Amino acid sequence: MKKILIIIALVFSPSHLLTFSPVYAQFRINQSDDSPLRKLQFAEIAISNLYVDNVDEKKLVEDAIRGMLDKLDPHSSYMTPKEVKEANEPLNGNFEGIGVQFNMIEDTLLVIQPVTNGPSEKVGIIAGDRIISVNDSAIAGVKMPKEEIMKRLRGPKGTKVKLGIIRQGIKDKLTFTVVRDKIPVKSVDAVYMIRPQIGYIRIGNFGATTHQEFLSGLKTLRDQGMKHLILDLQENGGGYLKAAVDIANEFLQRNDLIVYTEGRKVPRTEYKADGGGVFREGKIVVLVDSYTASAAEIVTGAIQDQDRGIVVGRRTFGKGLVQRPLDMPDGSMIRLTIAHYYTPSGRCIQKPYTKGDNRDYAMDVINRLKSGELTNADSIHFADSLKYETLREHRTVYGGGGIMPDEYIPLDTTIYTKFHRELTAKSIVLQQNLRYVDNHRKQLKKAWTSFEDYKQRFEVPQSLVDAILKEGEKQKIKPRDKAELEKTLPHLRLQLKALIARDIWDMSEYYSIYNEENEMVKRALKVMEKQ
Repeated sequence: MKKILIIIALVFSPSHLLTFSPVYAQFRINQSDDSPLRKLQFAEIAISNLYVDNVDEKKLVEDAIRGMLDKLDPHSSYMTPKEVKEANEPLNGNFEGIGVQFNMIEDTLLVIQPVTNGPSEKVGIIAGDRIISVNDSAIAGVKMPKEEIMKRLRGPKGTKVKLGIIRQGIKDKLTFTVVRDKIPVKSVDAVYMIRPQIGYIRIGNFGATTHQEFLSGLKTLRDQGMKHLILDLQENGGGYLKAAVDIANEFLQRNDLIVYTEGRKVPRTEYKADGGGVFREGKIVVLVDSYTASAAEIVTGAIQDQDRGIVVGRRTFGKGLVQRPLDMPDGSMIRLTIAHYYTPSGRCIQKPYTKGDNRDYAMDVINRLKSGELTNADSIHFADSLKYETLREHRTVYGGGGIMPDEYIPLDTTIYTKFHRELTAKSIVLQQNLRYVDNHRKQLKKAWTSFEDYKQRFEVPQSLVDAILKEGEKQKIKPRDKAELEKTLPHLRLQLKALIARDIWDMSEYYSIYNEENEMVKRALKVMEKQ
């Protein structure tokens, strides 16, 4: 017992406290005998040295960290080194791998498109190829999880991987050796002219390359005569503050406030436009929904408060907490909330939450649906204390969490039938579409060299629709009656036409077709006409 007490005494000596990382140099550590830190250390050391069974000390500490952070707010979190890497890849703008877009069909990896100038395209891999083995180990027909397949395909830049490939029209298996490289991850999903003089840009998240992608998209559209812009931020979960500030800066005048942050230990910090934006004139409509969050809300709030454009859609998510990443010595990370985001008019973007009740917070969007907020404007009420004014035209806008749009669009829960939703949810639509494109890729590319021609004249073959209905029936998914089937078919055909366009061209072409019947986009175009 004396030996154990000596060990504890040594670990508790001041020279052993939090000396392992420079980030802690700025913290003032309470080292008194009754400090919470000493109590926590004592508990961990006592368990490690005295507990009846073996314990995983690393997991014990990680669980303790998570437990503490869970009591603070919904967004303070702990991540393992692996989780840090996975979280950063979509935002860093690249990852290291072979460079293919793929999907799984019949337990086989089907290449949808090799990344342009990527390592796979350079060695001759083409759309429609099936990758059946990686380094002579089968990945097809063995029920391997998609995550495991991705793990085998990815690897450090410069390393080689041998791929076994089956290609239509070629009897023998092909073998390619691919040298892994950095693969760009796009955050701008779509760029196209939706009407004469009106461009459309959809941003999926705010990452390291978003600003440059956005500028490139703007130039492309301006070269085609764009004067006004629909900025689609639906389902954009956010990302880097800098990317959001850079995007908002392109729309605003010099010294216009974009956002400010403030916290208990963090003084107010303001981010303002520098006056060098490339789209300071021209109409803007921003599309948002209940999944638009964080950095996307910063851009939306700045445009609304500065009366630079009109916001269309539904109230945004309401994530307005600033996290500071604190790197741990082993590569893990604590993301600690240190401040709130505020729009230029002073609205706090963060929606209310109860400390420690993360489940209720996670259910917020479901609760909005149940309360009628997503489907009926009459269900939305704001207290007078939540009223704010925009900075130029003094229009009324609302606080209380998230950004309430200027033009509310209810969620239409009836547009897609239950039958259609089940066909989509079970991946029947996607799988049958992939099979169709895979079997007709050469004919499709030969017949439709022009996307505009395809958009105007292509009709989804009845054989593809029949294949979907047949597969649905096989899986016991049937329309309730003839009326449900008739309501399903037009939307199903539009969905298929958009998916085929995506597989032949890219996401811009997909949205160009899909958005033709999108109520949010239709309203945006009407708003443009009224401005």
